[in-house]
Amino acid sequence: MKAKLECVVLDCPDPIALAEFYRSIIGGTVNQPDRRWTTEYGDATLHLESGFVLNFQLVEDYRPPRWPDPAFPQQFHLDFAVPDLDEAQEEVLALGATLLDDTQGWRTLADPVGHPFCLVRDWSLLPDDGEAAG
Repeated sequence: MKAKLECVVLDCPDPIALAEFYRSIIGGTVNQPDRRWTTEYGDATLHLESGFVLNFQLVEDYRPPRWPDPAFPQQFHLDFAVPDLDEAQEEVLALGATLLDDTQGWRTLADPVGHPFCLVRDWSLLPDDGEAAG
């Protein structure tokens, strides 16, 4: 399996504000329509010219990290685009991952030491029907 790193997801209390902050630093477009992500749950996206996306995930009781205090760890996860979710899930489970959730149309797993990551459908392999996820 060769997955594509497609997105980095950061927890935060105000997704739009954080997306605008990073847009001011690196450019891009906030909440560009894209069938790969939805913003209907309060999340925001920042699409960069390179095609890479940052996603800002709403967390109601957000506690910021305190570098380098492990009691308040860094809060982000990786999204990997794969051609087949079932096949990719089997492969990463065999490598030592643990399935956390598969109810959202993508798969959330933990690496062998507990860091969450997601396997998502590789939309670039599907015909573009003009639909955006959010």
